[in-house]
Amino acid sequence: MRHTLSIWVENRSGELLRIVGLFAARGYNIESLTVAETPDPSVSLITLVTTGNEHTIEQIIKRVDKQVRVLKAMDVSGLQHTEREMALVSVKAGIGAVLREVLQLVVLNRLKLVAVSENSVTLEATGNWHGVNEIIALLSSLGVGEIVRSGTVALTSLSPVAAARQIADAGMAVGSSVSGFSEPASKAEP
Repeated sequence: MRHTLSIWVENRSGELLRIVGLFAARGYNIESLTVAETPDPSVSLITLVTTGNEHTIEQIIKRVDKQVRVLKAMDVSGLQHTEREMALVSVKAGIGAVLREVLQLVVLNRLKLVAVSENSVTLEATGNWHGVNEIIALLSSLGVGEIVRSGTVALTSLSPVAAARQIADAGMAVGSSVSGFSEPASKAEP
């Protein structure tokens, strides 16, 4: 089963490498990965998509949470949250029927037309993972030249601390809790 993990880490050099290395060492596959600074510049949020059963995901979260500079790790898949992904798709479409069909798909599916050349058009598709996959499948039948996808980003409607409480109440996997991200993690090295 597909799971989206949110991992808050201290914004320091090498933290992403530690997390990715942990996955590689245990043989866990990463399907999607995005990292960005949070409103607190000392904290970064890693959004990671992986697959596994509930036990595997619990083990992943426990191992990630043991890392020194991890402030919180949680599986947001069971929480109320919004996920988005973006894809840029270059479609081989000169003047004619294929171009008209591509433009109809743009209108019907709220795609963005980002570049046009003599032989191709580049489109932007933004949506959830399933929606982006459906758009790519539709466009593939028209002659896709190239596809580039961003990683999944996810945002819960709860604060990290409230989300952790909801996860704990539901008996789902969650890492340690911290009182606030502006404070150093209690397990961080001095």
